[in-house]
Amino acid sequence: MSLIAEKELTHKPLKEEIFDALHRQIIAGKYTSGDWLRQEDIASQMGVSMTPVREALDLLVAAGLAERVPYRGVRVREMSIQDIVEAYGMRLVLEALTAREAALHITPAQIAGLEKIMDEMKKHVKLQEMPQERQLSREFHSLIAEASGNNLLIKMYAVVTNAFPDWMLYEAVYRNPDILADSVAQTYEEHSAIMDALIHGDADKAAQSSIEHVLDSGKWLEEYLGIPAELLREKEQQVNHLLKKSK
Repeated sequence: MSLIAEKELTHKPLKEEIFDALHRQIIAGKYTSGDWLRQEDIASQMGVSMTPVREALDLLVAAGLAERVPYRGVRVREMSIQDIVEAYGMRLVLEALTAREAALHITPAQIAGLEKIMDEMKKHVKLQEMPQERQLSREFHSLIAEASGNNLLIKMYAVVTNAFPDWMLYEAVYRNPDILADSVAQTYEEHSAIMDALIHGDADKAAQSSIEHVLDSGKWLEEYLGIPAELLREKEQQVNHLLKKSK
């Protein structure tokens, strides 16, 4: 398998250059679930030492793209249908909870931070820029979680956001580049709806807009990853029932 070309490297710290290159390769589908990311091969092909490669692999694990298998190494994450459906359900719950709490506690500085992220996202709309768009989207939602002011909720959100296979959805864009423009526009529109609710302190609207945002990813899970619709609808009904009872 052809992995990384040296021309993909830029001028960041070396571990971040390697991380970015591997990130692009995974989202582009050049690595698939379960493929091993072997330090020796990557170091050899990129003409670097093992240390920055090891650090880059740590970044991939932290970003939810890879997993470390004891005594074997690092590989692109493997996820079963059950894993994906469970992560989807948990994300529905936590996006709603964090957005609701954030609407009540968000600070002007945090609103400014979200606006800055959205401005940056508008600059990354090309196919080869999807890794940057993914990272910015993750930062957007993580900042909302931080704005909730609930430390336990923040920790839980970090776990769930890494469990959710968003990188597989970005891979779908690479396989179907004709959907790129609509995908980018829809994401921006959904983020804008969440932002508007947060700015106005509307907790119910913030929660509902966040749920609708995640529901849209559920459609992608069904259409592009082949996740059975009945499993997704069942999880959505369970979450809807839970959230109604929690009000």
